[in-house]
Formats: sequence, C-alpha cells, structure tokens
Amino acid sequence: MQFDKSPLSITQQVELLKDRGLTIKDEERAEHYLSYISFYRLRAYTYPFQDNEDSDHPFIKDITFDEVLDYYIFDRELRLIVFDAIERIEIAFRTQIIYQCCMAHQSHWYEDESLFRNLRHFESDLKAIDDELRRSAEVFIEHYYNKYSNPERPPAWMTLEVISLGTLSKLYHNLELGKTKKTISGKFNLGHPFILESWMHAISNVRNICAHHGRLWNRKLAVAPKLPKLTSLPFIRNKDIDEHKLYALLCCMAYLMDVINPDHHFKQRLKDLFNRYEMIDLKKMGFPEYWEQEALWNG
Repeated sequence: MQFDKSPLSITQQVELLKDRGLTIKDEERAEHYLSYISFYRLRAYTYPFQDNEDSDHPFIKDITFDEVLDYYIFDRELRLIVFDAIERIEIAFRTQIIYQCCMAHQSHWYEDESLFRNLRHFESDLKAIDDELRRSAEVFIEHYYNKYSNPERPPAWMTLEVISLGTLSKLYHNLELGKTKKTISGKFNLGHPFILESWMHAISNVRNICAHHGRLWNRKLAVAPKLPKLTSLPFIRNKDIDEHKLYALLCCMAYLMDVINPDHHFKQRLKDLFNRYEMIDLKKMGFPEYWEQEALWNG
C-alpha cells in the first residue's frame, strides 16, 4: 500500500480533531499547544478515546482538548517522578557493581572473560564499553589516557561511571553466578541475582522511554520485571497483575528505593500525583484494586 498522506498545517490539525469529534472550546489555545507539542505526540493521548478500527478515527467518548492536554501533562509529571527515582537506583546499582567487583577481582575485572558466562555477550559488551569510552568527554577519562598507557582501558571505577545503564545491566546479567554477583543482589535485599537482573533490564528500558519523553501512561512495556516470591522487605502480596504494565515496575522501584533511601518520597509523590489527576484510570497502568493497602505502598 502506497503512503499518500500530506502534512497538515496547525490550523488543519485543529480542524481534523474537530471533524473527528474532539471538543475544542478555544481554537487559538489549541493551535498554540499544537505548535509546541506535535500532533502525533498528542495522538498517543487521544488514541484510547477513538475508534481506531475506523479509518477516520472518530472519537467514541465525549472529551475536550483541555482534557487530552491534562492526560499529557499528567504523563509528563509521572515521567519526571519516575526518572528521578531511576537516577537514584541507577547510581546505587552502578556503585555496588563497581565496588563489589573491584574488591573481589581488582581494577580491570570487566576485561576478564573468565568472570562471565557467555563469551559472545562478553565481547559485545566490551565493544559497547569501548564505544562509550571513545564518546566520553569526562575529564577523568581524558586524564587517564593522558597519563597512562597500560592497561589500555581505565579502571572499572572510571569506566563504569560513563557507560549506559543498558550496558551496565548487560554486564551484570552476564556475570558468572558466584559470590560477588550474589553479594550485589543482596545489597538490594534481593535473594537471587536473577531478580535484580530482570529489574535492572526493565528499569533500563523505562529509563530510555523517559529520556526520550515517551509515554508511560496506558503503555504496554516491552520488558517486564520478574516478581519475586519471597523478599526480606515488604513487597506486594497480589501478584496477579500484568507485568508489562507500569504498576509492576513501580513496585520494583519502590522496593529498591526503600533499600537505598528509606526516607525517600517516591511513593508519596506518586500518590499525590494520582490524587491531583483524579480522572486518570490507574487500571490502564496495571494498578489493581486496593493497591494502596499493600504493605509496600503503606510504608
């Protein structure tokens, strides 16, 4: 099928939304927002209220442009809260990998293939590390290259500070299942490293969504965290949930935040956000009924 759609002016975009049944009380205001929030980005928030099997995409629910905008703003605020927590989790995860592995296996352990399970993944991760080292403009990386010629790469406490969370989580995933790997997961009160591997992979995926200002509300996440059967700190009893929805990952993040900083405000900030936007259907993000009664969310 040949694509034959032409670009629309801002005014035409407003007219199209009206033709589809969206109530727009102030067209000038709508044109202003569409000048700075693209039509297609906003489309992600109108989609659930439209008949998308009909080629004309008519609205099947009475909704206004301002209400759609509220969904967009809610999602933006949600993304900022999630991204802030991910920063703390990422730094803690990075710190533990650097410290535990360096203490057990010296400064350049990440170059030692005997410490890893899969040679092909080891080589791929090392290539990614080299690429990220070349792109780095950090002063401490430049200082190492200017002062030292051997080993070729900087020590882990420098190198692992500049690689992406995605590369870092892959590195941890590929580590041999031994004392060091178990010590790292234990520092986050998780009994088996497999759970931490899963959580950090899922968190890395959501971090990328947040970094590119992607939608979290009403989204099916590509990477789902595994939910542990037993934990040493309060988690959730009701595990009959969709692990590909945001709620599952928020539970994992809340658990990690309870370990990293017991005085954090992550859970309260989420509750406050939900209370301010009462029109948001939390079920679309995987929240079950009575979720606030879980010990994890009461703490």
